[in-house]
Amino acid sequence: MFATLIPLFDETLAVSGYSLFSQKKNNLLTPSLLGTGENDGAGVVAGFEIINTIGADAISRGKIIFVPLNNMSVFSDIEEQCKIPHKSVALLLDNSVKPEMMFINRIKELKASGFTLAIRKLNIPDFEPYREVLSLIDYIILDYKKIANIDAAKMYFGRIYPNIRLVAGNLDSMDAFEDLVDGGGYTLFEGDFYRLPITKGDTEVSPLKANYIELLNVVNKPDFELTKAADVIGRDTALVIDLLKMVNKIAINSEITSIRHAAAMLGQRELKKWINTAVANQLCTDRPNEITRLSLIRAKFCENLAGAFSCKDKDNELFLTGLFSVIDLILNQPMEEALKLVYLPKEISDALTLNEGQLAKVLDFAKAYEQANWTEASRILVIEGIDSNDTYKAYVDALDWYAKMFSK
Repeated sequence: MFATLIPLFDETLAVSGYSLFSQKKNNLLTPSLLGTGENDGAGVVAGFEIINTIGADAISRGKIIFVPLNNMSVFSDIEEQCKIPHKSVALLLDNSVKPEMMFINRIKELKASGFTLAIRKLNIPDFEPYREVLSLIDYIILDYKKIANIDAAKMYFGRIYPNIRLVAGNLDSMDAFEDLVDGGGYTLFEGDFYRLPITKGDTEVSPLKANYIELLNVVNKPDFELTKAADVIGRDTALVIDLLKMVNKIAINSEITSIRHAAAMLGQRELKKWINTAVANQLCTDRPNEITRLSLIRAKFCENLAGAFSCKDKDNELFLTGLFSVIDLILNQPMEEALKLVYLPKEISDALTLNEGQLAKVLDFAKAYEQANWTEASRILVIEGIDSNDTYKAYVDALDWYAKMFSK
């Protein structure tokens, strides 16, 4: 099983929902599926299987979940498989669902059951033939790269289907996002635009971030002093509160008398991990909140993959590699410049800047996986001899870990 979440943003860069993309099998191990992928999940919708396994809160935290369907799965017992309120789900159809009566009648049934309906993979020549389908649709995802005149498409839908909410998909730059926001008409935005690093420039780091970077540099050096780390934590109220919350979970019968005492209660290894996680969260406060989620889930995912990639002794290094793989986005500097500010072991730095070593191999897989690039993810798994179910479990565990971390 493969599964990942793709965020959908509103015009303020707040996350409004997630598309839950999945694939049941490694198609490179079963080549016959490459030409008949539409049959994958014909009886059981993988998206609902995942939601029912780990819970909607761990996936979207109350935001709408777009669950893809195709011409086969649209006829499955969706009403029974969906164990969460139907209004929380947008059934995401594609162009394999044809504008024919058997599909139109089924779409009407799903709409009557309370589901939100969405469609993707339609090009301009499809719009007229799909009129009866589109009259039932709540969202349409328009591919920014494939639809040559996306402004004309916006005008068309505004005139013919004013109730359909437009989603600009496959956005590849922040400039494209900003242009579409300025032009109006689009409700949601999807793509890699929010996490593309800058490649030049020397943006100064704010004094507050400098304090966080100092703390990172203290704990990422060998045999750091707990007292020194505690003193730097004491300069920031938010970190102090987070530390005390963390320690109170494990020190039920102990009275915490100082920040140094709290640091000592955690111990060097756990304090280091907590500081890296909490500081990364604080550093992201002026970035899209999905960057925080991306960095933390990627960090835990990479750590969980240590066993599958035969490097169990590198779990901590993999966590840091995933966590700091977005440091260029956080500090708004090229990766090479950002890592000059933050001390990291050479093995991690080489993975992030040179894409070298075992850590880089795991990070490459994690990136392909989270972007639903199943072909590349499958290729890596075949080369490494890894079962996709092991990586699926690692990803689901990362989602669950993140949900529990921010449950309060």
